Amino acid sequence: MQTLSRALHEEVTFDRARVTSVDWSSYPILRFPDAPPVEVILIDRRDQPLLGAGEAATAPVAAALANAVFDATGVRLRTVPFTADRVKAAMSRGTA
Repeated sequence: MQTLSRALHEEVTFDRARVTSVDWSSYPILRFPDAPPVEVILIDRRDQPLLGAGEAATAPVAAALANAVFDATGVRLRTVPFTADRVKAAMSRGTA
């Protein structure tokens, strides 16, 4: 969910003098009502070492999402976050 939030919403914003996204009200994140349903399946592997569960997936999520948009529309998204305005602009240009 955190990586999906980064790909779709999260962006530090600036004006000419400073950072303007300084708190949770001004910094956009994925909210619970916008999150897709998640099914969790735990695999009991007590003989395996404890490792991170999702950290390895953080790098390819935005690329996978961009590829899904390309597959559906033929439009490449290249700048995260993939906000509605950026997607609309890419659709109108035919590329991003």
